[in-house]
Amino acid sequence: MKFVVSPKRSATQAIQWALPYWTRGKAGRQTPEDLFRVLYFGWLVAFSFKVLGASWDVSWHFKWLRDDLAPPHLLNSVGTAIALTLTIIHLYTGYGVDRTAQRLIGWGTAVFLIAVPLDLINHRVNGLDITSWSPSHMMLYIGTLLMVSGVTRGWFTGAPPGRTRTLVLGALGVFLLENVWFPAQHQEYGVFGIAAWDRGRPEAEPILLQFAADQMGRAIDRDMVVKFSLPVPDELYPVYGVAAAMIVLVVARAMTGRVLTATAVAASYVAYRAVIWPLLAVTGFPRSAVPVFLIAGALMVDLAFLIRNPVLRALAGSLAVTVVVGQALRLQSAAYLTPPLVSPMVLAAGGVLLAVLWLGAEWALTRFRLRAQDMEAVVRATANP
Repeated sequence: MKFVVSPKRSATQAIQWALPYWTRGKAGRQTPEDLFRVLYFGWLVAFSFKVLGASWDVSWHFKWLRDDLAPPHLLNSVGTAIALTLTIIHLYTGYGVDRTAQRLIGWGTAVFLIAVPLDLINHRVNGLDITSWSPSHMMLYIGTLLMVSGVTRGWFTGAPPGRTRTLVLGALGVFLLENVWFPAQHQEYGVFGIAAWDRGRPEAEPILLQFAADQMGRAIDRDMVVKFSLPVPDELYPVYGVAAAMIVLVVARAMTGRVLTATAVAASYVAYRAVIWPLLAVTGFPRSAVPVFLIAGALMVDLAFLIRNPVLRALAGSLAVTVVVGQALRLQSAAYLTPPLVSPMVLAAGGVLLAVLWLGAEWALTRFRLRAQDMEAVVRATANP
């Protein structure tokens, strides 16, 4: 005999399981293992929806005029709704987080929710948003950054040692890298948009090109397409790649304590990008460059962690990352379309910025006990009082 569990019965059972936990409490309270797993599985689902929606969204905006109820926005909203629900649970019950993680999640969600209406107002007042680097968009990224950081800390401090703990930390590192790198996708889609124009087959719909041209006060021509596709200085892309992307990988490597973590995180993100854009292209959406060079920089981060002295590790690692990323960008540009190359001096500036960020990260990781060995020491102390 075959038994079928109805959705209604499953929902009832889930509510009956969850209701006893709905009690007000302070952050850091003892969290049952099953509840802890459910909460953080929920975060992985929420971030997955947000990443899928965001990936579709940036491609959508290079083809169509903006629409508040566009499918990518709706997909992203599912992730936001799940994240908001989980935030309320953490703030009210105190389960699954310490005080720092709770604050990061709470502030991140608040900044994100404030940014949403500001972005809508921005579009109502200014029309088409020419760049993903706009202030209202940056607030969305910052809010998500705080949110993912809080979830990462909560998992780091609360998850038991083991393979699952490491894998989830790695997954959160991928989500963090995706969020930090998201604005740079404007340049990656932009170079393909310009190439499509030069071939005489623009990827953007005529209504989008006309709207952008009207907003710029000029005719639809190549200069207008270039200004729409690459609205920020060419120097920003490589500097951002050397500094912002690599510091995420430095933190991921330190928190997991596993060899080649940075490379695995970067490779996972690049693999996702390599899969998602062909799927979008098959359905008629614009294509983009894929930042394969990030893997080369990530490998240098992993090699730098062979150096035990944190100051020397940061300085040597920053130098190695800068040199290798510069060469990887040139190789990728020769083999495949990438945003415009810049002079070595610009990359050197990114290397200096990375060195400053890396030194600061080494201090913060030690100060707030966020290295893998710190948590292992806590576990040993708890097991052997």
